[in-house]
Amino acid sequence: MAVPDVTVVVAVYNTMPYLTACLDSLVGQSLAPGRLEVVAVDDGSTDGGGELLDEYAARHPGLFTVVHQSNSGGPAGPTNRGLELARGRYVLFLGADDWLGEEALERLVTAADAWGSDVVVPKQVGVNGRLVPQGIFHADAESVGFADSALAWALADTKLFRLDHVRRHGLRRDEGLKVFSDQPFTLEACLRAARVSVLASYDCYFLVLREDRGNVTERAGVLDRLRGIAALQQVAVELAEPGEELDAIRARSFGWDVPRLLREGFLLLTADTQERVCVETARLVERFGAREVYHRLPVAERVRLELACAVRPEALRDQVRYEAAHGDPPVVVDGRRQYAGYPAFRDARLGLPDELFLLREEAAAEAEVEAAARPLDLARQLWRGLVPEQVRRGLRRNPAWRRLADSVNGGRG
Repeated sequence: MAVPDVTVVVAVYNTMPYLTACLDSLVGQSLAPGRLEVVAVDDGSTDGGGELLDEYAARHPGLFTVVHQSNSGGPAGPTNRGLELARGRYVLFLGADDWLGEEALERLVTAADAWGSDVVVPKQVGVNGRLVPQGIFHADAESVGFADSALAWALADTKLFRLDHVRRHGLRRDEGLKVFSDQPFTLEACLRAARVSVLASYDCYFLVLREDRGNVTERAGVLDRLRGIAALQQVAVELAEPGEELDAIRARSFGWDVPRLLREGFLLLTADTQERVCVETARLVERFGAREVYHRLPVAERVRLELACAVRPEALRDQVRYEAAHGDPPVVVDGRRQYAGYPAFRDARLGLPDELFLLREEAAAEAEVEAAARPLDLARQLWRGLVPEQVRRGLRRNPAWRRLADSVNGGRG
């Protein structure tokens, strides 16, 4: 039996009616017959998705291999099962509620062959308001890394992987993780790759936000998310080069993924869960050297992280409420330095260091004039300081992100 160019693995669990568009996009691929196989693993669906897979397999013999199994509790199990059955030179993981552009697989295989890529990042587009960082997609790139691109912002496994590369390194998703199991897998694949490339010249992959917000990542609990982030950072510690490469991966997690769990949603958690979140955050910060990249993070994110590290959920709740009610805090000028005047600043009960709140340092007279004439726009600082330029450049093409950028940045992105 001839070896196909690419195997698409689809893990399926209760994704109707989105599954139909997903399967149609595979049937409609421009690859010649025999160059594509689809391995679809039904993880105990109860919405008719398993039966739909069987219908497509019957209508398109030779294209689909369907496996039915009892529900495993997360996407890692069925994805690993599909990977075990893959025969293609390359493998691509496709969400069962997502879909592909008609020429996506043909273009990706052609690019990978031409560039000798172990991993190719396909151009991704959000559907139904799904927010997809676009920075890495500003142009085709034969070779990218974490230090010179926005690759740290593209760690989902929705990529083309050379199957030999995956198997040579024994890469699998951790079935103990309920969410984010794809990110440590992808990070290790990229860090071990001889070449990671980007195909940005064609809209390959369409990521769908379900109307009921039923995507796995939308349903995941905060503690499960923290466990997934810890697994990602462990791979980074073991494999990333110290310096810019490691710092880029740390800044992604501690400047975005962890702090966003310490915002309004934190207020909705029970008191016990809030304390557990603080304890787990403290462990992450200490274990993975988050403070080494604090200089890359906006003040608000640093403050929330440190309040969690101090296991002061009451103070963290106050900080979250203050940000929601007041937005930017006043700027405190002290000699050559400017500080964000959040209530926690110089609160003796908390004992947080001044440096945590430092905005910038400059001549006192200049600082006073500037502070009086134009209060510092901290939302703009968050946008520019947290999100890499490559990411911001691409995000501005997404209408939802553009509205966010305009609202906090005076329309300047």
